[in-house]
Amino acid sequence: MSHEMIAIMMFSMLMLMLLTGQRVFGAVGFVAVVAGLFLWGDGGSEMAFNASIKLLNWYPLLTLPLFVFMGYMLSESGIASDLYRMLHVWMGSLKGGLGIGTIILMVAISAMNGLSVAGMAIGTSIALPEMLKRGYDKRMVTGVIQAGSSLGILVPPSIVLVLYGMIARQPVSQLWLAGVVPGLMLATMFIGYIVIRCKLQPELGPALPLEERQAITRQEKIRLLGAGVLPLFIIFSVIGLFLMGYTSLVESSAVGALVAMLAALVKGRMSFKVLHTTLRKTLSISGMFMWIIMAALCFGAVFDGLGAVKAIESLFLEKWGLTPWEVLLLMQLTYIIMGMFLDDTAMLVIVAPLYIPLIIALDFNPIWYGVLYTVTCQIAYMTPPFGYNLFLMKAMAPKEIGLVDIYKSIIPFVAIMLVALFILMLFPQLTLWLPELVYGSR
Repeated sequence: MSHEMIAIMMFSMLMLMLLTGQRVFGAVGFVAVVAGLFLWGDGGSEMAFNASIKLLNWYPLLTLPLFVFMGYMLSESGIASDLYRMLHVWMGSLKGGLGIGTIILMVAISAMNGLSVAGMAIGTSIALPEMLKRGYDKRMVTGVIQAGSSLGILVPPSIVLVLYGMIARQPVSQLWLAGVVPGLMLATMFIGYIVIRCKLQPELGPALPLEERQAITRQEKIRLLGAGVLPLFIIFSVIGLFLMGYTSLVESSAVGALVAMLAALVKGRMSFKVLHTTLRKTLSISGMFMWIIMAALCFGAVFDGLGAVKAIESLFLEKWGLTPWEVLLLMQLTYIIMGMFLDDTAMLVIVAPLYIPLIIALDFNPIWYGVLYTVTCQIAYMTPPFGYNLFLMKAMAPKEIGLVDIYKSIIPFVAIMLVALFILMLFPQLTLWLPELVYGSR
């Protein structure tokens, strides 16, 4: 049997197992071990063991539980609620102002968290009921929260970019910097859409009533600005110190976890319940990531042994005669299709052994491609029928918001993301400018 046919069979078996509802790490690891035993006999059984040893030797992997802990501590201690209250008061006088404030809140949460799911949880628990109560259109509300929360995997300290950096062997510091401009660009495009749409259709996002605005004194507004100081300090302690060279990647994650706990103590919100909930969620998410990465390492080792990367390169460039840019577009399309069924981590570990070496062979910048991959994941998160964010929103939203409303709400935001993706593909310097400015040309 040819190596190409073995690779196709491995992917077919993997997709079949995923469609039956198996956990991602179980499906990926099982296929890898079975293929290893089939190809190399008893020696193939060592591949899973070697993958676990390699995982334990990855010192940067310590960043994952620490960043996850930081994000959940900020969420559970109510610091995000204080920030939204400030934005509510200062932005509420504008048409669509609460929607704009929600996007700004999501950018701040992303810069303190690195996970999309935390932004979704905060948005649905804090911003969604407030906007619905103020007469906002339910489709506008759900679209804003889904789009805003997706920024969590792009804005540093993005956990997805950390994982990409580990698997692709690329510096996380440069990946984080590469995500800054695209993340802010997307947030600006979302805000621009909200402003224009609510100007044309004010009923979609009405301003706060005049009497409510007048009831808030200038002194109260100024006092509420203090809610924004603590998040800025947390963001600086994590990203600022790291980029200035005072802390390493692992040290910055430890500083972030410590500062998040201190912030909860300063606010008087540190309790046994908050700590217990934060630790439980951190262990759950971190354990899932560890198993997935170990399975991915094993899966990648089998593909390396098969020579599948060279086979795919030969198929695209020689047999199909595709140009490098056509190959890139095809790869992005497969991510969007896979994202209808899988989460970002699953997509990364399944195709990274194939795509990342191919990107380097085609002379594309792997830092730039990491951002393209992440933006494509954002699109895939919100693409029916099984986009990750769609079902998170359905699970967290009130009963009056149906699945059809959620599907329709994301159409304009997905269109904006597609435009942003093509802009980043056409103008790589939007992604590479900041890393080159700080670290010099590669």
